[in-house]
This record gives sequence, C-alpha cells and structure tokens, in this order.
Amino acid sequence: MHRKIGIIGGSGVYDIEGLANKRWQRVESPFGEPSDELLFGELNGIELVFLPRHGRGHKIPPSEINFRANIDALKRAGVTDVISVSAVGSLREHLKPGMFVIVDQFIDRTFAREKSFFGAGMVAHVSMAHPVCRRLGDHIEAAAKEAGIEALRGGTYLVMEGPQFSTLAESELYRSWGCDVIGMTNMPEAKLAREAELCYAAVAMVTDYDCWHPDHDHVTVEQIIKVLLANADKARSLVKQTAPKVWNDAHAADCHCRSALQHALITAPEARDAVMLKKLDAVAGRVL
Repeated sequence: MHRKIGIIGGSGVYDIEGLANKRWQRVESPFGEPSDELLFGELNGIELVFLPRHGRGHKIPPSEINFRANIDALKRAGVTDVISVSAVGSLREHLKPGMFVIVDQFIDRTFAREKSFFGAGMVAHVSMAHPVCRRLGDHIEAAAKEAGIEALRGGTYLVMEGPQFSTLAESELYRSWGCDVIGMTNMPEAKLAREAELCYAAVAMVTDYDCWHPDHDHVTVEQIIKVLLANADKARSLVKQTAPKVWNDAHAADCHCRSALQHALITAPEARDAVMLKKLDAVAGRVL
C-alpha cells in the first residue's frame, strides 16, 4: 500500500536536513484556503508533506485556522499518516519545559471553529473514544527513545479556544479534570483527521508551565524562545527517526483509522445532497 507522511507544525519542523526534491505547492480545497502551500519533499526516498499550521511567518491565530481545508488538502495530496506537532503549556509538575508528550486523549473546549466535514445533506458520526492512532504513537515513542528525546507516552491535552491564555481559576479547573497539557490547536484537527480516515498522532512540546505554577510569572519571553528553538531541533530529529518506521510498517493497511467512516454515514442515499457529496470527494471518497 502506498503511503505518504504528513507533518503539521510550526516553521522549525520542516527545515529538515537531507530533505530532497523540495517544492511548495498550492492545493485547492472546496472547504476554503489551507493555512499555506504544502511543502513536498523526500527523506531517503520517503515521501513527506509539511503544512505550516499558522502559515509561514505565523500569520494565522488559532481560531482562524481553516482546519477543514488543511486536512482536506493533506488528503488530496495523498497523505495517509499525519503527525501533528504543537507547542503547549504544562499542567503537571513532572512535565517540564523541553519535554514531549505523545498525547492519547483530548478535552475539546473550543467553540468558534468548524468541527466537521459533514452536515445538512450528509450526516456522519465517527467514534472519537480513542482520538489518536495507537500504531503511529508506538512508532513515535520508539523514535523518541532512539533520538534521546524525553517523551512521555500518554496524556490528556486540553484544547482551549484562545488566543488569550487561561485564567488561574481555569488552569486549576483543568488540573482537577486530570489534564496534562494545554494548547489551542489540536481540535478540531484530530476530529477532522478521523473523519478523513487519516491516521493521526499528536506530539505536544512543552514550552512552559501554565499559570497554575508558582514560577509562571518569572518566565521571560527569552526563556520561552530558547525552549521553542530547542524543541524545534528535537521535533526535526523526531520526524527523521519516525518517518522510516511509519513508511515500513507492514500493518498500516489494517489500521482502524483507515475505515473510520465504514459505519458512520447516516443519511439515506436518496436524501444526500449532491453539492455536499462533491465537496466530500476526497475525505469520504472511499465510502461514497
């Protein structure tokens, strides 16, 4: 089975040494404009596609990211597996700045974003009980060990709307819920990847402690930038180390993520909206 690995992240992630045949290419989506052109390249023969989540130069705030266009564009580009990399704040003392968390759960507190490809004229309900691909998570965990990156397997990511950071009361509330990290970008990204039958894994890179922490007020912008740059270095080596594991995975074709829509479509064939079906040609083409 042919596979192509998609990486969603910041600008530091796609400056990978050894990435050959690089080209930026615009991919049209019926869901509007993606955050940027996609960067296609090859790493030792492995096909990679990078998407800067906020656009090059970090132009787009979290609430204005067109998550549907981003996931649709990756699917149209032939991507089968998505590794999402994002900066987060830590809600736990043991998750220190510079650590990575291979997230396995989310709590979605966003409210101003389009969260589904489906809607009136074509209704579908996918399972989000286990919102990330365990198989991809295994590969990332193994790659992190090999790359010497301190990464915790498993953790709950609270996705807030932003762009402002939490109040102290909110931060303490999320800690009481058992959340581990907090950020603004992985929802509805993970939901849409599931609807598009893409394998999706999330790597949360801790930059600082959220405001619950007594040291929070003493953190300088300079310190955060230092951590961000170090995290970008680690993210690049993680991608380099993970790519061959995903590429050579003999069990990829059997992954449950790839059949997420199998029993999800509810609308009777005769009641389906033709315009909606046309927009869904990439994400739901397999079942339509």
